[in-house]
Amino acid sequence: MIRSFSSGSYTTARLFPTSSNFDSTKQEYGDKIVYSPQEATSYYFTFNVNRQSYNKTAKTDEAQKTSTKEALLNKNFRQAINFALDRHSYSAQMNGEEGADKIIRTSLVPYDYVQVGEKTFGELAQEQLVTYGDQWKDVALTDGKDTIYNPTKAKAAFEKAKSELQAKGVTFPIHLDIPVEQTDVIAVQQTNSLKQSVEAALGTENVVIDVLQMTDNEKMSITSQAKVPSQKDYDLNGTGWGPDYQDPATYLNILDAKKGSALKHLGITKGKDPEVMAQVGLDEYKKLLDDAASETTDLNKRYEKYAKAQAWVSDSSLLIPVASSGGSPTVSRTVPFSKAYSQVGIKGDPFVFKGLELQNDIVTTKEYEEALKKWQKEKLETNAKYQKELANHVK
Repeated sequence: MIRSFSSGSYTTARLFPTSSNFDSTKQEYGDKIVYSPQEATSYYFTFNVNRQSYNKTAKTDEAQKTSTKEALLNKNFRQAINFALDRHSYSAQMNGEEGADKIIRTSLVPYDYVQVGEKTFGELAQEQLVTYGDQWKDVALTDGKDTIYNPTKAKAAFEKAKSELQAKGVTFPIHLDIPVEQTDVIAVQQTNSLKQSVEAALGTENVVIDVLQMTDNEKMSITSQAKVPSQKDYDLNGTGWGPDYQDPATYLNILDAKKGSALKHLGITKGKDPEVMAQVGLDEYKKLLDDAASETTDLNKRYEKYAKAQAWVSDSSLLIPVASSGGSPTVSRTVPFSKAYSQVGIKGDPFVFKGLELQNDIVTTKEYEEALKKWQKEKLETNAKYQKELANHVK
């Protein structure tokens, strides 16, 4: 790709920081490497809180299976894993050390997906999140910075969980099976990074991450292509979600207790497994969703209610957001932010070129950063204006 860009065949080239030729590319284009904005798809890990299948496991006896299941049903334990995951290190395995923070995401709904006045959705959710406990102080639901990783908080959450779990007869260490496709070098490195940070924070006498390398077909059959939730054969697995429309519901409804498309990743069947859903609080979450969905006349109130739902998701730690799409290093001869932009629909498709302008010189990092700040400021202003006009229209 970079060779075609250098020869003039391409106007833009995606770079790969972990590739063998990146150092030479960096020497040639160092002050012209720019990172695209983060995009709307959110990537996260999910806990299988209702695991039924153990065909792919490192567990050696029934006690380990039941102990892990009890641990995953415990919110303090899930929070401990959440706080123990070093997202910077995880992201660096794909985006390089310099670009790692460019793809970090700490919330299921992107922080700037919608806004109320000049407040982003992330800021609204953050205000609600701190009401769940002091552990969420200093946590910002934003992009580009890992404010959740905190070994001290991880240890504190784990000690609470350990006390609660030992009272139920749980034995330690807790073993967590994580499947990974064995020929996907970056995925293997990322999973090992997760293992390193979690075990370093919590201690292998307490938690052991068992990285299970397997073929692509084997992994798909127990994760994304499992026919029913009971065939989901893991404790922790990475997946993602992209929006269908410009409303927080498009993300938050995936955990709806009756119709949520992500329930299967938790090992839960839609509309069934009421005991498990009650144990992890999805019945209460359903009430938050229904309350937000019922607000159809005031967008500000609607978004504020969905921010409460996002805060619940963050506190529950059933999903652990780690990264987003976008944030890719590139070199380009296109005028920054000249083409149409949208977080949903074909308008934001990378292969839609309406409005795109070219320039003779390669865009420098300085030029791009200046254009980015201007674009972000204008986007905030125009979004606020649009939402106000839409609210008036709805009324």
